[in-house]
Amino acid sequence: MTVVFTGEPEAAAPPVPRAGGEGGERPLAGIRVAMLNFREPRQSTAGGAEEYAWQVSRFLLAQGAVVTFVTGRQRGQRRAEVLEGIRLRRMGNPYLVYVLVPLWLLFHRRRVDAVIDTMNGIPFFSPLVVRRRTPVLCLVHHVHDRQFHAFLPRWLARIGCFVEGPVARLLYRRCLTITVSESSKHELAGKLRWLAPITVVPNGCAEPETVAPEPGRGEPAVAPTLVYAGRLVGHKRIERVVDLAAHLDASWPGLTVHVIGRGPEQGPLARRIADNGLHGRAVLHGYLPAARKNALLGAARLNVTASEFEGWGLTVIEAAALGVPTVAYDVAGLRDSVRHGVTGWLVGEDECLADVVERALKELSDPCRRAEVADACRAWAREFTWARTGASITGLILAKLQDRGGAYQ
Repeated sequence: MTVVFTGEPEAAAPPVPRAGGEGGERPLAGIRVAMLNFREPRQSTAGGAEEYAWQVSRFLLAQGAVVTFVTGRQRGQRRAEVLEGIRLRRMGNPYLVYVLVPLWLLFHRRRVDAVIDTMNGIPFFSPLVVRRRTPVLCLVHHVHDRQFHAFLPRWLARIGCFVEGPVARLLYRRCLTITVSESSKHELAGKLRWLAPITVVPNGCAEPETVAPEPGRGEPAVAPTLVYAGRLVGHKRIERVVDLAAHLDASWPGLTVHVIGRGPEQGPLARRIADNGLHGRAVLHGYLPAARKNALLGAARLNVTASEFEGWGLTVIEAAALGVPTVAYDVAGLRDSVRHGVTGWLVGEDECLADVVERALKELSDPCRRAEVADACRAWAREFTWARTGASITGLILAKLQDRGGAYQ
């Protein structure tokens, strides 16, 4: 299976630039790009969307662009700093950010040549404040309607759905929209009746030299470990993963579940582990540096996620790069990043997570089958690199600038 990074459906795909520094090519030299994102990767609630925005920003910088990452501010963070050559501008809490970022863009619009506006449920309304000829690319990871109703009062959830739907649909109707999976593209078209052209540019993954070495194939038979890695938030349903330590104890004595990540569900999960007597069998690690996270993930028999929806599933590909398959529900995003029966297993509507995990563990207990799946996982992960993601978006920015007659010059 090959994932194609497509361009606008009604136009020829723009040329894809090479990574900055090859042959001295810097196709975005001097172009000033504003990356608007709800959070940035160093914040405690950051996830895959923030990693995507940051990695793309790094690539654009390598192409010669001047990148300003405009985002919210967490307590204790500086309002302005430069990290890895990217100018960070932080402002506002999770609510005020949607007021302050458009105001920042309004006051700096003559110093911005292109905008990537990440719509995390609520957009930044950038088409209203930038110059008429400044291209805006709208980046949407997934439709947020269920999240609004899960976390907000009903009246506020309805407002959120109205803004994400009819308001954003009209406001961004002339802006090329980028999303990360075919599932998200279908939901944009079906649920939101999106009017703008949509192109799919999936997440990348760490380069092979940056991930931990693969675990040895001939390791002695020991009790398997399961890992969940990601944000600890409600719609990820991590409690279902934690409960596997109890559900599978009889058939897999000594099985351990490792939970890596931080977020508001950490306290409730800790209480659940204590109440169910799962100490030692379900372990909350909190945030871990990449090397330690990869060591735990790479040694696991399975990566498990119980999320009810995703835009893509970045941790699925990170696990695959280490040769570790994933069990996930057959839902939007995860059905794109997991190749059922090849790089993992999908849990159907009429199936139980524990039953599918148990079947997967039995299948992987055969060393030959485990090696086959691990090879398929690594081959699948190699199709996704941040360089490829960044190059696709660079090409889209160049095409938009050229369409507008070099107005940035």
